[in-house]
Formats: sequence, structure tokens, C-alpha cells
Amino acid sequence: MSFIRRNWTPEEADKWTREDIIAIVISPFAYAFLMIGVALSLFLFIWGFVFLLIGIILTGIMHWIIDPKLKAISNEYEKKQREYIENLEKIVSWRE
Repeated sequence: MSFIRRNWTPEEADKWTREDIIAIVISPFAYAFLMIGVALSLFLFIWGFVFLLIGIILTGIMHWIIDPKLKAISNEYEKKQREYIENLEKIVSWRE
């Protein structure tokens, strides 16, 4: 079993897990490195480019960790929406 889980059911993905905590911890660091990196890169400081690269890497890691959970929840939501719209069309339709 790996440290980061990649396969989720919608019910499992809706609960708080280790992956959520990791994403919450990484998120502010990723955004801070991106902001500082962009600002310093505009002034052509070498550390700006280093910070920008670190921010991009952290953002990619955060996306890799949390994206499977978000996709599982989103797919379930889209399925429920589709069923609701089909049911609503049956109710509202004047044709049978």
C-alpha cells in the first residue's frame, strides 16, 4: 500500500484523509513560493527563478495528490445532476 492513495470511491473521497492534510500543508507554501518567485523573477534575481521552480513543483505535487479525490467527487456529482435533469424533463415534458 502506497503512502498516497490514488483510487477513490465518491463516498471515500468525501471524507477527510491524510491526502487532504498533505494538500492543506503544501498549498500555502506552493502559493508563497509562486508569488515570491514571480516577483523576484521580474527583477531578474536568480533566487526568483529558483523560488518559482519550487512553487511550480509544489503545485504539481499538490495537484497529483488531491486530483483523484476531486475527480471521484466530481464524477458522482455529474452523474446525480444528469439523473436529476432527466427526471425533471420527464416531469415537465408535455409529451409522453
